[in-house]
Order: sequence, then C-alpha cells, then structure tokens
Amino acid sequence: MAYDEGLATRVRDELGGEPGLVEKKMFGGLAFLVDGNMAVGVRGDNLMVRLSTEDADDALGGAFVHPFVMGGRSSKGFVLVSPGGHGVDADLRDWVGRGVAYARTLAPK
Repeated sequence: MAYDEGLATRVRDELGGEPGLVEKKMFGGLAFLVDGNMAVGVRGDNLMVRLSTEDADDALGGAFVHPFVMGGRSSKGFVLVSPGGHGVDADLRDWVGRGVAYARTLAPK
C-alpha cells in the first residue's frame, strides 16, 4: 500500500529534531519510531497512532478515528485517524504528540 507523501512530510515537520527518531517502511506504509518504538505512521492517507490500549479504546469513540486492522485482525493500542482528523495542523500536532508521548513510556529497543 502506498502512503501519502504530503502527510509524511507534515509528520516529519512535527517530529523535527525528536531524539532517537527513525523512519521505517512497515505496516504497508511509513512508520516513525522513537528509540525503536513506533509512535506514529502514515498508511494511505491515514495517520496511524500508537497509544496505550486504554487510550486507543477511548480514542475510538471520536470522529475520524478507526481501529487499525491488519490481516483481518484489529491491533490493540493502534488507531487510524482519517484525513478529517489530521487535516488541521493543530490536530496533527496533537496526534503526533500523543504517539510520541506513549512511545517514550516504553523501554528503548
């Protein structure tokens, strides 16, 4: 699956200078890892965000937020945010910040 290069650029801009940042093609798109832990990614025109299981469950009640499904199975702790939820820079900044904050709680890999 291809990913939206424009969205990837916006995510890069939000993450600018984040220590321990690595980009890696995975999940059919582009993932941004912080100290080896995925924080956010771009899959098609959706933003993929890694959150705690509880925060992901809460986020699924919001507009433009959907479960991340791969191989027919939902992945706990991951959500997809459709363009309506990340089109405004402030919304993208919030989602990226949430993903990075969660990744920072995990042990470096």
